Amino acid sequence: MRSPIPLTKIILLANVLVVAVAVVVLLVLPPASAPPGATRPGQAGGGSSPKPSAAPSPAVHLPSAELPPPITASAEFARQVEANEAGAVPILMYHRITRKRLASIDRTPAQLRKELERLARGGYVPVTAREFATGRMDVPAGKHPVVLTFDDGHPSHFALGADGTPAKDSAVGIIYQVAVKYPGFRPVATFWVNRHPFGLRERKDQERAVRWLASRGFEVANHTWSHPHLPHLSKKKIAEQVARVERLLKRLGVPPSETLALPFGAMPRKRSTVQKGKWDGVSYRFKGVFLAGAEPSVSPFVKDYDWRAVQRIQSNGRKGECRKWCSEYWLGWLDKHPRERYTADGDPDRISIPRGLRGNIRADRRQKINAY
Repeated sequence: MRSPIPLTKIILLANVLVVAVAVVVLLVLPPASAPPGATRPGQAGGGSSPKPSAAPSPAVHLPSAELPPPITASAEFARQVEANEAGAVPILMYHRITRKRLASIDRTPAQLRKELERLARGGYVPVTAREFATGRMDVPAGKHPVVLTFDDGHPSHFALGADGTPAKDSAVGIIYQVAVKYPGFRPVATFWVNRHPFGLRERKDQERAVRWLASRGFEVANHTWSHPHLPHLSKKKIAEQVARVERLLKRLGVPPSETLALPFGAMPRKRSTVQKGKWDGVSYRFKGVFLAGAEPSVSPFVKDYDWRAVQRIQSNGRKGECRKWCSEYWLGWLDKHPRERYTADGDPDRISIPRGLRGNIRADRRQKINAY
């Protein structure tokens, strides 16, 4: 991806700023069990943490996360849809979704809805972090993958109302509303959780929530047990932080995590400790480790891609440190530079690219190249 500004040193500074903001925010925020604006199922307001109810009734219809059948893309077809599967992919990072923002990284339901509708109008189709990291971004031809990621498993991310549908102003509720309004907008996202997924304390409530999401195409994965600053921990303590979440998710009925989001985006001194490990009989091995980020990620098919440190973009406007590093800036930049953006060919068995980009593709993916 060609950036309009030199990134080598500035990206490091931007990452430090994002991490610093996150640290301050988590020190001053109220406990996740009582978020401002959280609602109980069926209530219009209140301060208590909502609890997922039983599975929705068969009469409740929610848009499906299934993708259209794949096609076989010829070089000429790839040219027609201007496919570029070596392009950049925006991976958006969200934290709390609250009616009143108490911190710079908070987003209101209206702000989240506005950003998702912008993505839908721009031809973006959501995929999960797992699908991105494993190279299974099988979105329709001519469309652009986007990864929606939510850190910390906050109650504002997911709760079910009395009718069995996601709470209106929760992240999941808003994703489904946008999917109804824009049928091509796939209702999936990644939720990286800690020891109390979605602020839930009871095991049965945690299990119900996590299974509800996983059964509908959402990814629920690892964000460490207590959200510590990993560079300050020993290798053993890091393994414990990660493995305890893996043990919890297994008990809740979901597969092992294939992705990990680093708390505060902070990489430990020895990077391999968060790539794979073992503690108390529980093993983990990830295919993607995600930062707090400051720019779109390169395609997972190109040589520059590093699965051990995947960039993300903070969802935010263009004030302060976000002037050139958050979602409003980067989505606008990608709109102005469409040839730098990942555009799909609709064919999961080929990697379609302009002929001049053949040299950018990783050696283990070259047999799939469909150049035009």
